[in-house]
Amino acid sequence: MPRRNPDMNKTGKTEERKEKIRVVIEKRQPSLTVVAENITDPHNLSAMLRSCDAVGVLEVCLIYDCSQPFPKLGEKSSASAKKWVKVRKFRSVIECYKHLRESGKLIYTTHLGIESKSLYELDLTREIALVFGNEHSGISDEAAELSDGNFIIPQVGMIKSLNISVACAVSLYEAFRQRQLAGMYKFPQMDEKEFQENFDYFLKK
Repeated sequence: MPRRNPDMNKTGKTEERKEKIRVVIEKRQPSLTVVAENITDPHNLSAMLRSCDAVGVLEVCLIYDCSQPFPKLGEKSSASAKKWVKVRKFRSVIECYKHLRESGKLIYTTHLGIESKSLYELDLTREIALVFGNEHSGISDEAAELSDGNFIIPQVGMIKSLNISVACAVSLYEAFRQRQLAGMYKFPQMDEKEFQENFDYFLKK
């Protein structure tokens, strides 16, 4: 019986991995960004990253002020999703919002206010960033005031709040629904140069 060539097997796996990365990047949505402000529980943040990966979010922005360290995420379970989503770190709301607006994004925070819109009233096919705040105190006043608007997730229960990772997942899957209906997953949402840059970036992971 002929012996298998281990190099051939390795080459096959490499090509298979490249093709999988290529297919994933074709579905990525650079026009949809998630922002996490001062999330304290690494498990919540890991779950948010997993939801981002699942619906094709390309970039997640983390905002932590200088008094807080950026969270350390492990390699197990949902934390592994951090490899497949680009993470940018910021020390202030102003710095993060500047980055988002330079890419043409509207910024909406999850914040209960008089003029807050329902999640289902938002056009999530646009260039948009959704901001989710701390598990206990929510979005900071600064993040809410400097945003383009606020939204809420409609609820009819006694407790008018959701776990932050659940709120993120619900919001992202509404974006997924809208974008899928608009055909935004049928064709790559980035030009050839950006596509190649992201392909090379994720290939190193």
